Amino acid sequence: MAMFSLTRGLARCLRPAFHIERAASYWSQVEQGPPDAIFGLLEAFNKDPNPSKVSLVAGAYRDNEGKPYVLPVVRKVEKSLFEKNLNKEYALITGVPEFVKASVEFALTKDNEFVKNNCFAASQAISGTGALRLGAMFLHKFYPHEKAIYLSAPSWANHSPIFQHQGFDVRSYSYYNGETCLADFDAMCSDLRKLPAHSIILLHACAHNPTGCDLNADQWKELSQLFKEKKLFPFFDMAYQGFATGDVDRDAVGVRTFADDGHQILLCQSYSKNMGLYGERVGCLTILTENEKEAQAVESQLKIIVRPLYSNPPISGARIAKEILTTPEYYSEWMGQLKLMADRGIVMRKALVEALKKEGSTRDWSHIEKQIGMFAYTGIGQEKVEQLKEKYSIYMTKDARMSVVGLSTTNIAYVAKALYEVTQ
Repeated sequence: MAMFSLTRGLARCLRPAFHIERAASYWSQVEQGPPDAIFGLLEAFNKDPNPSKVSLVAGAYRDNEGKPYVLPVVRKVEKSLFEKNLNKEYALITGVPEFVKASVEFALTKDNEFVKNNCFAASQAISGTGALRLGAMFLHKFYPHEKAIYLSAPSWANHSPIFQHQGFDVRSYSYYNGETCLADFDAMCSDLRKLPAHSIILLHACAHNPTGCDLNADQWKELSQLFKEKKLFPFFDMAYQGFATGDVDRDAVGVRTFADDGHQILLCQSYSKNMGLYGERVGCLTILTENEKEAQAVESQLKIIVRPLYSNPPISGARIAKEILTTPEYYSEWMGQLKLMADRGIVMRKALVEALKKEGSTRDWSHIEKQIGMFAYTGIGQEKVEQLKEKYSIYMTKDARMSVVGLSTTNIAYVAKALYEVTQ
C-alpha cells in the first residue's frame, strides 16, 4: 500500500500542471501556401555558404559595397524632425495633408489644370502597394463599367494578385518583345485598339518593372490620343519617379502628358525607391475628377474605405517626405542624391556589357544599356538563371530579371564571366 501511494504521488508530480482537451482544429483544412518568389530567393541567398555569392534579386538600392543606402538628406530631415519634438497624434484618415498636397504637385506640377482647380482627390497610402490596393478597392466599388483590368505582359508580379484579390478579372496586353528585349509599342497599341471602350489599363509610368523598357515622350503622346479615341481608362503606377533617369520631370512625362490632355487618371506613387524610404511605406493615391464637387465626393468615399481598413496611415515617413518635397534646401540635396543612385545603375549597365565583351561574348547585350531603372530584363531564360544559381551562386528571379544595383565594381567581373559561361 505504501508503495502504491508513493507511485501515485510520483505520477502526480510528473503530470503536466494542466491538461486541455482539444477540439478538432479550426485550421486543419488550411493548405500550406507557396513562399513568395522574391523573399524565397533572398532566404536561399542568405543560407548560401559561397563567399562569391551575388544577389541580383531585390528591388532595393544598394551602394557599391552592396549595403543599403540611407540618403544623407533623409538623415538630416530625421534629425531636424526629432529636434522639433513633434507629437505622435494620429494623422487624418487620408494622411498628412501637407505631404499629400506636395506629392500631387510633385507628380503633376502646380501648373496642371486639375491641380490649380482642385479637381482631384488624394490620400496618403501604405506605399505604392497600398496605393494600388486602395485604388483597386475604389474602382471595384464605383467604376461604372466592367471590372476588368489589363496589365502589360509582363508586369510587376504583385500587380495581378492585388487586383485579383479585389475581384477584378485580370487580363493582359502586349508590351515586351522577347527577341529584341525591348518594348514593342506597335504590338501594344494594336492590342489596346481591340479592347472594349472604358477598359481599365494599368500603365508603368517609368522604369517598367520587370523589363526596364520605357516609352519615349512621342510614344506617350500617341498613346494618350489612342486612349481618348478608344475611351480607355488610365491607371498609372509610378514607383520610380526620378530613379529611372535621374530626372524627375523626364520620368513623369507619361503621367503629365495624360493629365495635360485631360484624362481623369488614377495615379499611384511610392517614395520607397526615390527617397529610400522602403520600410517607412510612404505612398499616395490620386484620382483626377471633372470638378471640385466631384473631388470632394471621391475623397469622402476614400475615407470610408480607409477608416475600417487601417484608420489612418503612419506619420513618420510622410513627415520626412513632406519636408524634402517642400523645403528648397532639402529638395535640392535630394535631387543630387537621387541622380547619384540613378547614375550608378546606368554605369553598372554599361560596365556589365563591356565586361561581357571582354570575356569574349558575341551575344547582343545592347538591350541592357537601352533598358532603364532598377532592373534589367536579361532575356537569358529560366534554365540559364538556374545554372547561374547552382554553379555560381548568382541569384536573380526566374524570369531573368536582374537588379542592376546589385552589381558593383567588385563583383561585376565575376557576374560577367558566369553569364558568358552559361550563355556561350
